[in-house]
Amino acid sequence: MTHTRAAAAQPAAKPSFIALLIAASAVSPLGINMYLPSMPAMARAFRVDFATIQLTLSLYLAAMAIGQLIIGSLSDRFGRRPMLLIGLFIFVIGSFVCLTAQNIGLLILGRVVQAIGGCAGITLSRAIVRDLYGRNQVASMIGYVTMGMAVAPMIAPTIGGVLETLYGWRASFMFLMLFGGLVLLVASWQLHETNHNRSAGGSPRHLIRSYLSLFGSRLFWGYTLAASFVSAVFFAFVAGAPYVMIELMGRSPAEYGFYFAIVPSGYILGNFASGRFAGRLGPNRMILAGTLVTLASVAGMAVPFAMGSLHPAALFAPMFFIGLGNGLVLPSGIAGAVSVKPEVAGAAAGLSGSIQIGFGALVAPVVGATLGATVWPLITIMAVCALFALASFGLVADWRRASRASKL
Repeated sequence: MTHTRAAAAQPAAKPSFIALLIAASAVSPLGINMYLPSMPAMARAFRVDFATIQLTLSLYLAAMAIGQLIIGSLSDRFGRRPMLLIGLFIFVIGSFVCLTAQNIGLLILGRVVQAIGGCAGITLSRAIVRDLYGRNQVASMIGYVTMGMAVAPMIAPTIGGVLETLYGWRASFMFLMLFGGLVLLVASWQLHETNHNRSAGGSPRHLIRSYLSLFGSRLFWGYTLAASFVSAVFFAFVAGAPYVMIELMGRSPAEYGFYFAIVPSGYILGNFASGRFAGRLGPNRMILAGTLVTLASVAGMAVPFAMGSLHPAALFAPMFFIGLGNGLVLPSGIAGAVSVKPEVAGAAAGLSGSIQIGFGALVAPVVGATLGATVWPLITIMAVCALFALASFGLVADWRRASRASKL
């Protein structure tokens, strides 16, 4: 209760501060998406198959999942500012290792280091928003932050494709190192501490109890799993689309990058809608609408391929609406998860983010292992994830029904 009042009493953040949160949140999405057009070329450069180069994505996502779990809880104890600065510094080091890697082992190591550092921006931006705003405003503000953050994955493959075409695959990691260093410098100058209740997270035993209480919350799981499965639809696409576009359709990395810009455009629109309407309609309606849009869009993707079309538009046009669905679901799902227990918002942000990214880490290698001569393994995996997202939302609906019944 004390923490909730403190959060509500915080003054509204300045636009420049929100811009910093957007930039910090963009570091990890850039790390995920910028090098995607270069994956086939990297496989040839290191003389490995595509499934092996997929490890640079799946292990990045796995390291993000573990990193968020640690960084979120540590920020409850030590503060958001120091943990964010440390994370950004680690990201810069990891980018340098990738830039100079001479074998696939060092490249994978660099990607893991990148991920552990970069995940601080995503996790702590959510916790900082929860520190600054009351429960009713969190979904809207996270929607605005992630709307701006979505510019990163929109432009990253385009930049990465052009850089790879002009200078080779290492140029993307040079860009990431410079961008991470710039955000680190600005954050060290502008970022102030927002967690003024750090004494609550003063011991490892308390952190363990916090995680156990979150694990025991059906409402937390409902919000987290719905967001995670919807996100997994996107990560499945990210894992498989370069292979489908470049190897099966015979298109160039730069063309893939330009088509990919369609996907975050839908995500931006969904986040804008969340920012405008989540406070008025409530997070549950936003999650349900976004989940249904995602499921319908996956079905829409299957139709042209079933009719024999092998054109990029058949792949990317439905992904616009899947991006829209992600933009509707994720801000409200995240806001719901971090608001279940506001006194451990950092731990909740880390745990929910860890699960969300962990699902992506599980889905990516499955897609890489099953893709062959057709696109159907990718579409099937995306459809299964969308169905599980809808089923997970049932946990939230069941909790609401049980809560109403207990009040009668």
